[in-house]
Amino acid sequence: MKNLFFKTDNNLASPVLRIPLGIVILVHGVTKLGSGFEPFEQFIVDYMELPSIVAYVTVFIETASALMLILGFATRLNAIAFFGLFTGMIVTVHYAIGFSMNWNGQLEPGQEGYEYHLLVLAISSALVVLGSGKFSIDRLIETRNENRRIKAKN
Repeated sequence: MKNLFFKTDNNLASPVLRIPLGIVILVHGVTKLGSGFEPFEQFIVDYMELPSIVAYVTVFIETASALMLILGFATRLNAIAFFGLFTGMIVTVHYAIGFSMNWNGQLEPGQEGYEYHLLVLAISSALVVLGSGKFSIDRLIETRNENRRIKAKN
């Protein structure tokens, strides 16, 4: 199971995908915390009619998981969390609005389509397949494990 989430190679595609994605999502999470968590929680409970735990899990994924993604720690697990979160966003809110973002300002603020969310799903899927790649904590762990295996053989 450990190899499933932490095993990675030295590819450069992963950091090119995971670092910007992590930064963008982290900003979303920090913004929710910085502007006060209560309005977001109230939106989840009152408007979306979901339990408040959904708000807490959302902010956790958008902060802690995003930070781990930037660092390249448990990238596959965090990418799966992003995939689940953004699938939920599409299903519960954004699909009904349509594909496109609110480019012309015709909708209320915050009313956006799901085009951005599809990009997150695609990048998350790629990271599940690729792992953390170069410049990651997972790669450091993998290198250390490879060195231990080499020493054990000698």
